[in-house]
Amino acid sequence: MAVTLLIPALDEAKALPALVTHVAALDPQPAEVLLVDGGSGDETVAIARDAGWRVMTAQRGRARQINAGVEAARSELVCVLHADTEPPRDIVAEVERMLADPEVALGGFTTILRGPDGARRFTSFHNRIKTWYAPLLLRPHLYAKGVRLLFGDHAMHFRRADYLAAGGCDPGTPVMEEADLCIRMARFGRVRLNPRRIYTSDRRVAEWGELKANWIYFKVGIMWAFGARARLAQHYPDIR
Repeated sequence: MAVTLLIPALDEAKALPALVTHVAALDPQPAEVLLVDGGSGDETVAIARDAGWRVMTAQRGRARQINAGVEAARSELVCVLHADTEPPRDIVAEVERMLADPEVALGGFTTILRGPDGARRFTSFHNRIKTWYAPLLLRPHLYAKGVRLLFGDHAMHFRRADYLAAGGCDPGTPVMEEADLCIRMARFGRVRLNPRRIYTSDRRVAEWGELKANWIYFKVGIMWAFGARARLAQHYPDIR
């Protein structure tokens, strides 16, 4: 089964060169790397094109960009990467292995937040257990059916056909669109977290501090759960 690596991006020229290097080292290689740009004002598009990636533009917003990318993807399987992510070298094989199980509709990797000073162990641990306690507290009826709440830095992967049939990400949800997707995909199977690690930049934690960052993550999750979705972006600003 072929895999498309889908990268929704906006002004990621600082982070993208490292990802280009990591993707070039993947074994096996993906069938395609598709960057969906949301209107960058920096060199994001030029860097992606120089790397030989396929590039398209879409209306700004992660949900809209992911939806457009999945619609345009040429592969049966899709894995969504953050621009500031360091994927495992065998990510393509791991995506294929996970989705070879017909009971799995949606998969993700275990995220470790890491920066120049090393791993953010507390926040990384919180992010992991949050995939369990968040649905248990907020959507217990779905938790019993195997739904876990995954997020963008988990490198979520799925079958393109299932994603399209589920209606994709909600474009009206500016943050937590991946959590919505987990619920939408529940009709096709279980959501599972791969114990294999994937590394993502700790830039939000570095900007906000660890306690504030975890409070923001928790607050945004509660707001999402109780329907205050239009205001989420006010509490979760972009950090570049």
